[in-house]
Amino acid sequence: MRRGLAAALLISWASIAHAADTVTVGAIYPLGLDPDDRAAIETAAEIVNTPHPGLETLLLGAGQGLPHLGGAKITVDFANDLANPSAATGQALRLVTQDHVAALIGAGGAVETLAASALAERHGVPFLAPDAEAPSVTGRGSQWVFRTTPLAGDFARAYIQFLSGLKIAGTKIVAVATVFPATDQGSAFDTQMRSAAKAAGFTYAAGLGYSLGAADLSPVVMGLKAGHPDVVIIDADLADARLLVTTMNTLGYRPPLLIGDDAGFSDPAFVTAVGNLAQGLIDRSVWSAGKEGSPTAIINDLFKAKSGHDLDDRGARIMQGLFVLADAIDHSGSTDAAAIREALQATDLKPDGLIVGYDGVKFDATGQNVLAATYLTQLRGKQYVTVWPTARAAGKLELPFRGWE
Repeated sequence: MRRGLAAALLISWASIAHAADTVTVGAIYPLGLDPDDRAAIETAAEIVNTPHPGLETLLLGAGQGLPHLGGAKITVDFANDLANPSAATGQALRLVTQDHVAALIGAGGAVETLAASALAERHGVPFLAPDAEAPSVTGRGSQWVFRTTPLAGDFARAYIQFLSGLKIAGTKIVAVATVFPATDQGSAFDTQMRSAAKAAGFTYAAGLGYSLGAADLSPVVMGLKAGHPDVVIIDADLADARLLVTTMNTLGYRPPLLIGDDAGFSDPAFVTAVGNLAQGLIDRSVWSAGKEGSPTAIINDLFKAKSGHDLDDRGARIMQGLFVLADAIDHSGSTDAAAIREALQATDLKPDGLIVGYDGVKFDATGQNVLAATYLTQLRGKQYVTVWPTARAAGKLELPFRGWE
């Protein structure tokens, strides 16, 4: 009897030890369209699993795997959602019911994220959205869906706090203008900015919409010239951001303060193509590589070794999402879905352990990170330098917008 009990215990402990070898997370992204998503997640997993000198102060940066699970390594089961919500649902179903992943992360675009996270909710599997900004992702009463990224309202408040601080310090800021694509998302951006600006006492000089992929944006630039705004805030993808900056140069228009709302302005290709025409541009981004030898600079080098180019804002948000999910799995001490969900609900991370400009990570009852925030960076030469918030800035803000010199 004693021998039987001992054998059973031995089998039990062997099973636990084996289970602790790896923990698999399912990652759903449009891998064929944007290979950087995969590179970001692979880099984050490598950091969790393997020591890299200089990263020890970051969340799971010691590279010892998941300590509460006996040093288990994070492995990632990738799924391509083809930027299609039906494919996202199908891939989420496969990962949950066939591959039995511990949790899901993804899924890129808003509609794909909504589809995949709804499947996860039905099956009771934790789902973390690190980059999709549609309010409905965490606004549906879900119990299993969490999101780390800031939303449009957070960005609008950040802009107004920044501009209000400049105004108090003596910079002339009265009128604000926006430029945005004539889409539902673009119109929502304009509405958020219009409301926030007026509430803070600024006048709204213009809200100028344009057609995505337009061949000529000179009417937009001429509209800005006519309105004489003190600040122009632009929402544009890479192609439109390049064309707008080029058109401003052609027409000789330089607003006192020019802000790019992430997207195309954060793409490394923007700086390569037209950075010489946009010196002093302020860009909203949660990411800055920082000084050489800093933890973020080390991470940028690791990502660059996989992708061939620097990490950008979106990639950094995806990486941070995997770190947060891995930390919750670690603190749950389990691969049980309910235990991981409880650990996510109890998450309370401080900013000094993060790679991005959030004030921390703490989820409200809807699953949204209430400490989500952003940096404002400024283009200097071929690099963006963090200039706001001042307490976390790597450089001093330089005004006015210089453009081309």
